[in-house]
Amino acid sequence: MPEQSSLHVFLNWAKERIDEMDAALASFEAKASREKADLKPKVDQLIVDLKKRRDEFLASLKAEAEAGEAAGARAKADMEAQWSGFEAQVKTYFETVGKQIEQQQATFKDVAAAQAKAWRDAADKLHDAASKVAAARRADVEAALKQMKLDASEADARLQKIRQAGSESWSVLSAALAESRNAFDRANQAAWDAMRGSAPPTS
Repeated sequence: MPEQSSLHVFLNWAKERIDEMDAALASFEAKASREKADLKPKVDQLIVDLKKRRDEFLASLKAEAEAGEAAGARAKADMEAQWSGFEAQVKTYFETVGKQIEQQQATFKDVAAAQAKAWRDAADKLHDAASKVAAARRADVEAALKQMKLDASEADARLQKIRQAGSESWSVLSAALAESRNAFDRANQAAWDAMRGSAPPTS
């Protein structure tokens, strides 16, 4: 079970990033056809670059999922670097061609929705796994699942509040997404630690 739960943590982490990448790309592609002729080649190239980064991330995930648990820790470090490259490319997009607040808000909305979906998917996977756990640990797992859902609701509420403000810069929006992403990572890890019976004491 420990190996399986570590793999679940890694896969949930990676899926959340892929969902965000796909949401950002979909947002940019929707806007690309309406760009001015002089900006269109630059926008198209940025989208191509972002797709390439996403595809590299997916290829790494597939390779590491096949390699199993032992390679997971090394893979996550490599994939974190790929994720950072994708985020940097998104920032470049907003600094060069996507300066309009409405485009930033639309992308934020799509990426926040992808994060919310990742929280729900991870909670559903944990719930399914919890049904197979021995009764002695079930209470710990259920408590971790309840906390994960509470954390998800709080993160979603914070993102909605920022979105409703409506005039934040991409750096502010990006920081809010990163905070939510980090909360997801912590909740995901805590939930699977509870599943394998090694949850750290709460403080």
